[in-house]
Amino acid sequence: MLTYFGIPRSTFYERLKAAKRIDKYHQVKQEIAKQFKRSQETYGYRRIWYCLIKKGFTYCQETVRRLMTSMGLKVTVYSAKSHYHSYRGHVGKVAPNYLHQQFNAQKAYQVLHTDITQISINEQVKGYLSPVIDEASGAVVAYATSTHPNMKLVSTMLASLFNKLPQRSNSIMHSDQGWQYQHHLYQILLRQHGITQSMSRKGNCLDNSPAESFFNLKRECLNRIKITSFQQFKTVIEQYIYWYNNVRISANKKGMTPNQYIRYHSNL
Repeated sequence: MLTYFGIPRSTFYERLKAAKRIDKYHQVKQEIAKQFKRSQETYGYRRIWYCLIKKGFTYCQETVRRLMTSMGLKVTVYSAKSHYHSYRGHVGKVAPNYLHQQFNAQKAYQVLHTDITQISINEQVKGYLSPVIDEASGAVVAYATSTHPNMKLVSTMLASLFNKLPQRSNSIMHSDQGWQYQHHLYQILLRQHGITQSMSRKGNCLDNSPAESFFNLKRECLNRIKITSFQQFKTVIEQYIYWYNNVRISANKKGMTPNQYIRYHSNL
């Protein structure tokens, strides 16, 4: 057979010997598979590397990347299915842009971001999510859901925020120029709680990147499953936000979760 296939005898016996060798990466591969599954298949090699460091493994990022490739572990991106735009022109007062894409807050509740996103539940019903994102930690500090992107949705979100906001936080709340954020009620509520309002430039989503980045929840969660009712939508959002705040680590936060970052940096 060796002569027929043109294979040297040494190669044949080397392959037999290699098949009996113990895989020196066996243990770390098991942990990689475990962490990838725990992340709901959303972690790339950088975040998996942080997980391994916490477990005592000392492999470099390139080794982790190579092992994940050999194991066929790859993050699948699910594109967004629907978009929501709340801009209706100047229907109220437009606030200045105090951030100018300088997203360098270090202290929790120093700078907050908000926006509204939409997901289609069925032909008749859409679900809307209005979160408040802490710039420093990336944590979702408040949120509300509804079947309509109205002022009740935003007011409910603010009520949740005000219950958690530390006294004299002197926060900045940044948003786009959506009609809800130009509404006098929204602006009055912010002033009453000592919050400075800031707005993005028209049509520039990069001005509100921390909120836009959070809407990756569509790719990580919402677009992976079939949502058939608003109650299911609410439940999925609640579960995702708990996971996002307490389990999901961030590479740019040195492998910490949002709530770990808040506790470590702010002693809150």
